[in-house]
Amino acid sequence: MIRYHITHETRYSYSDPVSLCQNVAHLRPRVCAGQWCDSSTLEVGPEPAVLDERADYFGNPATYFTVQEQHRELTVTAEHQIRISPGQPPVPAATEPWDVIRDRLPHDRLPDALDAYQFTFDSRYAPTRAAFAAFAAPSFPPGRPILEAALELTGRVFRDFVYDPRATTVATPIGEVFEKRRGVCQDFAHLEIACLRSLGLAARYVSGYLSTVPPPGRPRLVGADATHAWVSLYCGAAGWIDLDPTNNQIPSDRHVLLAWGRDYDDVSPVKGVILGGGAHDVTVSVDVRPVEEANGIA
Repeated sequence: MIRYHITHETRYSYSDPVSLCQNVAHLRPRVCAGQWCDSSTLEVGPEPAVLDERADYFGNPATYFTVQEQHRELTVTAEHQIRISPGQPPVPAATEPWDVIRDRLPHDRLPDALDAYQFTFDSRYAPTRAAFAAFAAPSFPPGRPILEAALELTGRVFRDFVYDPRATTVATPIGEVFEKRRGVCQDFAHLEIACLRSLGLAARYVSGYLSTVPPPGRPRLVGADATHAWVSLYCGAAGWIDLDPTNNQIPSDRHVLLAWGRDYDDVSPVKGVILGGGAHDVTVSVDVRPVEEANGIA
């Protein structure tokens, strides 16, 4: 088991005063299999007039807040203590055939399958397209075990697409990412989800953190970590299996899960509306630190 201390600060700076803002934040980690949250705090400045904590439609912890005093800067700081103990993924070749799962999904009335079925449909950032199905098809011949096929697709996205933070923004359509073969973790997650859904499979978007390791001999930089995104695929009897196309791996003890939904729009860290503000800048600092290191033990 690995313990992490996580600090995530988002700072908005405005050229003109903001008189009112209403926001929703997905910044509290979700408790799920292999992950526990020992403590979690969320601070907003200026102090909100209204702050409400509740679960969203997908069961993720969500914070709704309203700032009613005039301000030129808004800061949202989350701090967590997390324990991670990932389970052993199934043997890929022993999972069910992907087309059997696909054909069963629309008719299966078991609770897990009913929940999964909603993730087969188009969403804003992960639409189904014939081109995406064609890209995925070589990895999914009839009768192939679903995890075996999905891991191959994950590897192809990793090899065929270049990680380039300057190539896209949050608003870049996935079709453009597909054509340019460049993007970031959010784009690669959306692309793989779109490919899987285009085959009729259930896939969801996962938002979280990735603990980075500095190069040998180099100090670890505080705040140099980042939010991360990956994919979760419904694998029938094997349940949901996570896949990280940015790093070509099944997430393990370096991935910390925040929330899941249909795509980024469901689980963005902070989103909302403002009155006023003019031009604005956003800076984000994320630090994912093993607890022993944070305490000066390591």
